[in-house]
Amino acid sequence: MEFTNGTGEVLTLAAETGVKFVRLQVTDLTGSLKNMAVTVEELDRALGGELSFDSALVEGFHDSREREILLVPDPRTFVIFPWRPRDGAVARLICEAAYPDGTPFPTCSRTVLRRALSTLGERGWSLRVGAEIEFFLFHTGEKGRPTTITHDQAGYGDLSPVDLGENARRDMVLTLSEMGIQVRSSHHEVAPGQHEVGLVEGEALEMADRIATFKFVVRTVAQRHGLHASFMPRPLAGRSGSGMKLHLSLWHNGENLFHDPNDRHRLSDAARRFAAGLLFHAPALTALTNPLVNSYKRLTVDGFHPALAAWSEDSRAAMLRMPGSGGTPSRLTLRSPDPTANPYLALAGVLAAGMDGVDSDLELPAPLGGTVDHNLDALREAAGNVGLPRHLEAAVQALGADILIRNTLGEELCSRYAAAKESEWDRFLDVVHPWEIETYLPQY
Repeated sequence: MEFTNGTGEVLTLAAETGVKFVRLQVTDLTGSLKNMAVTVEELDRALGGELSFDSALVEGFHDSREREILLVPDPRTFVIFPWRPRDGAVARLICEAAYPDGTPFPTCSRTVLRRALSTLGERGWSLRVGAEIEFFLFHTGEKGRPTTITHDQAGYGDLSPVDLGENARRDMVLTLSEMGIQVRSSHHEVAPGQHEVGLVEGEALEMADRIATFKFVVRTVAQRHGLHASFMPRPLAGRSGSGMKLHLSLWHNGENLFHDPNDRHRLSDAARRFAAGLLFHAPALTALTNPLVNSYKRLTVDGFHPALAAWSEDSRAAMLRMPGSGGTPSRLTLRSPDPTANPYLALAGVLAAGMDGVDSDLELPAPLGGTVDHNLDALREAAGNVGLPRHLEAAVQALGADILIRNTLGEELCSRYAAAKESEWDRFLDVVHPWEIETYLPQY
């Protein structure tokens, strides 16, 4: 495996801009961004995929099965960090992993997405994705450790001086812009200390790179403001959780394949079948789009968070929203993912599920009525029929039973991912939580 386009340009640009260090970045199975820094003198070898590392870098954990891998940078991802001094500049390259003989490493998540997209590309199609990503800004305590004390008490759309995160959010947007990531919008969200930034849509692989970079930039800029940025799905009890809405559309030769001007929702049959595929594979997809124990504290049956494998024009309880008859573009909005998801695995799963709906002519079920949001009894009844998995273990079991998604990920990656999540669930079950002590200790 080798990326050759742009290698010479990277070397020239690094020399012209005084780059001294280059971070070779990779997203591991858990969705965490990792890197190895090399000096600019090693950049030529790095671009040739000649530098070897330990496979724990892409798998996110150490065990006896660690192997030697090469990191193969994609030259198109070269960018200089704006917050570093120009004298001795630091740049980054996003990489994929390969065996020493050059064959792709099976548990590299970026490779999985690129492979899935290449299959789509054989039809001449492409997947375009936009993202709206939520996060919290918290104060830090002793030794810089994060707290759950929010940076402000503002609400949806509030301004400074109520919105105390406005300056940090502005610096995040400016930094992203300097790194070539276009921002569509930014604002304070519903909960105190909660914010949202919307990224302009792009090709799926590019968007996965942007999401990984976005989280890194947000946390870096927050730290420079003396704050801790958290993408934890629901860090505060009784408050809204943080999601990552994905806006999806398929394109062919500049034409939006999801658009039908004669349809009430302006959505084509291909869009409806794609949506049906997402709903059909929703249980397994949830293991990828909602990967933490805490993710399921957000997917609650409360009328405010997506908890149902259903679609709707306006219900917040549905995981999938389709536009109404207004001016919204012809696209599907997947509302269930949260920002802790590995963007490469999540989008690979989304693409596989949606295309299965297209190729199998799956029929889209009836929409969820908007009034269900205000009727918890009706919402609980709906959840009994089409509810998303209620906890991580159920989602991982669904992933194990979904042959299509397993084949998309590859058996080795899927097994390693499932094992890591099962271990996380077991560790959670081994902990006695404060709620249990408060509830049971006095009575029993």
